Amino acid sequence: MSEDRLRIRRALRDESDSDPNIQLLASQPTTTCRKDEIHIFDGKNSPQNISVYGFLLGMVCSAGLMFACVSNTAIPQFGIFLAALALFHFLEYIATALFNADKLTLDSYLINHSAHYHAAHAAALVEFLVEYYFFPQWKRCGWINYAGFLLVALGQGCRTVAMFSARHNFSHHIVDYKEKDHILVQHGIYSIIRHPSYFGFYWWAIGVQVLLINPVCLVLFVYWLHRFFSERIQYEEYTLSRFFGQEWAQYKAKTPTMMPFIH
Repeated sequence: MSEDRLRIRRALRDESDSDPNIQLLASQPTTTCRKDEIHIFDGKNSPQNISVYGFLLGMVCSAGLMFACVSNTAIPQFGIFLAALALFHFLEYIATALFNADKLTLDSYLINHSAHYHAAHAAALVEFLVEYYFFPQWKRCGWINYAGFLLVALGQGCRTVAMFSARHNFSHHIVDYKEKDHILVQHGIYSIIRHPSYFGFYWWAIGVQVLLINPVCLVLFVYWLHRFFSERIQYEEYTLSRFFGQEWAQYKAKTPTMMPFIH
């Protein structure tokens, strides 16, 4: 049988009059292709989700700055809060991408941190809007707002500097084993503050409530932040003691946390 004729028979799946020693391959079952389906906001670490999260954070940050600086509003602190919140999550992702690319996921934005985190910010927004509606004079921009803004800037600055100082040694999660390249960071801001990233978030979160002049949430935030960081730092320092022994003990003895009642 000629080669051309055999090729045609194979294409037509026709084995009649063909060489009995030649067995045509069985056809493969066809599967439905779903390439055209749109997968977004599904929580997966996909390029489309990462890009959309970044885009939306940029939009929120820009909108907040415009609301605070351009619009003739009586509550510019609300715009500053939105900008600070978006910037916080964006910087968390950038720092992880720069120094821990192998650990980079969609969760590195810390947007899906926990239900408690979302509830805390929701409560802060509700309190601000309710109080502004019933008692607008409470929310007039003044020195209290400026003090809150300074705390927010201080907290964000310290946290970002801490992440850039620790580099690959920084992690959003407490690790239970010591990697080969894991060192006890003691230079830069770590020589002044123990757990500077926690220090940064602690004062950032409190600063937000001062900025918004939220008395109820301020008290609640102080309570929950103290409880959260007391427990987290206690466990993290237990692991650091196992990793670094006497080196950690000496560092801890000379370096404070600078968070009230958290030693």
